[in-house]
Amino acid sequence: MPDSPAAGKITDKELPRIVNYLREFVTDQRWERINRVIESRTRCLNVVLEDLYQPHNASAVMRSCDAFGIQDLHVIEKTNRFTPDSGIAMGSEQWLTVQKYRGKRALENCLLRLKEQDFRIVATSPHEQDLDIDKLKSDRKLSLMFGSELSGLSDKALEMADIRCRIPMEGFTESFNISVSASLFMYELSRKLKNSGMEWRLTEKEKLKLRYEWLLKTLKAGDQLVDKFLRDS
Repeated sequence: MPDSPAAGKITDKELPRIVNYLREFVTDQRWERINRVIESRTRCLNVVLEDLYQPHNASAVMRSCDAFGIQDLHVIEKTNRFTPDSGIAMGSEQWLTVQKYRGKRALENCLLRLKEQDFRIVATSPHEQDLDIDKLKSDRKLSLMFGSELSGLSDKALEMADIRCRIPMEGFTESFNISVSASLFMYELSRKLKNSGMEWRLTEKEKLKLRYEWLLKTLKAGDQLVDKFLRDS
């Protein structure tokens, strides 16, 4: 839930009532849009970014995550801080769940956590010996990992990955720009996921929490409304 004064006071029992209360302060069109987007969201596919330094690339990846219904973005900050450009992200940053990892073991902490959640770590790479993207199956949860613009993924990231995958290239260039590559991977694998027979949608509990978070972000005085509801209830 959002880091707000109201958020820490809310119990799971109160949350449905608060969502219904906040819903009264948004238009029918906004409420319908929130619910339509939530129905297309997934947490069975996510993206991991390792030390990107160009804000426009980070922002473009965020925009693609939102566009393809991917809720979770994991950001590993080594030498570079993750600073999206709002002009390129086009507001997508407020609808995503972004988790940042810092420190000497940032990469390990992120990937081990995902592995514990039964994600298969996919290192994206341009090397010819790696698996082509059309051969990669989406019959289990996947984390797509992308490296920095110049050097790509670190040796440690490649070592910890469960599989290496590439987009075949037919020109003189070796690889796409990272934001283009990420978009192609997300398009291909989100499409496969939704046709896989897996239960890829969010749980009802996850949907409810996102409705709450998105309503707060939609309403200028969302926190104050929640505080009022809690005082009056």
